[in-house]
Amino acid sequence: MKLGFFDSGMGGLTVLAESLKLLPAENYLYMADTKHVPYGTKPKEEVRAFIFEAVEKMVQEGIDALVIACNTATSIAINELRERYSFPIVGMEPAVKPAVEMNRATGKRALVFATPLTLQMPKYYALVSRVDQDGIVDSLPLPELVHHCESLQFDKLIMGEYFRAKLAPYDLDKYGIIVLGCTHYPFYTDILRDVLPPHIEVINGNAGTVRRLSALLNRYGIDTGLGSGDVTFMCTGGEEAYIEKMRLALNLLR
Repeated sequence: MKLGFFDSGMGGLTVLAESLKLLPAENYLYMADTKHVPYGTKPKEEVRAFIFEAVEKMVQEGIDALVIACNTATSIAINELRERYSFPIVGMEPAVKPAVEMNRATGKRALVFATPLTLQMPKYYALVSRVDQDGIVDSLPLPELVHHCESLQFDKLIMGEYFRAKLAPYDLDKYGIIVLGCTHYPFYTDILRDVLPPHIEVINGNAGTVRRLSALLNRYGIDTGLGSGDVTFMCTGGEEAYIEKMRLALNLLR
């Protein structure tokens, strides 16, 4: 049994790392669409074509289930992918619902970090409209952050200044939670916690996504626990150097 994980780049590694913790005895295929990263600043129709091309390559490698480990790709293509393929497919969405539930008792606001394209999609608006009855959710696009992550820019001083500049217009005393709505962003969780006041929590939807994957595998009757935790990396650009970079990045998360 082989579980496929797909992202535009290395952001989905943050979801894969969660899966390796919860489902360690599986084999994995991770595909990065390096020819077209980042997705979040590109037109929707272009990105849809990129997604289907990359997923078809994964299907040819014999995956038994697929995690679209990218909020932007999920918003654009998840329904069509489920129509096309019969195996379990799990997508991502920003953890807005748990953020609202956690903040309800405190009266604090929630701030969602995401790519511009994710924030423009009807799926995101529908999610916020459904769960944010009290109007406490704000959204902040961070178009540069995927590029920083893809460049392995994790310097605490440089990225700390980046986040301080982005957050400067906000009165952080009013906020209780920041939601990392792109799978690249959890690479910066520790840096963010150093920048933010201590009362603000930083959350993402990765663990919940892996729990949904596990439940779906059981529902479909797919045999689990027969692998060795082996991870095969692929990228649409075919760059060996990028594959090595992904191995390094995954090790940072373990």
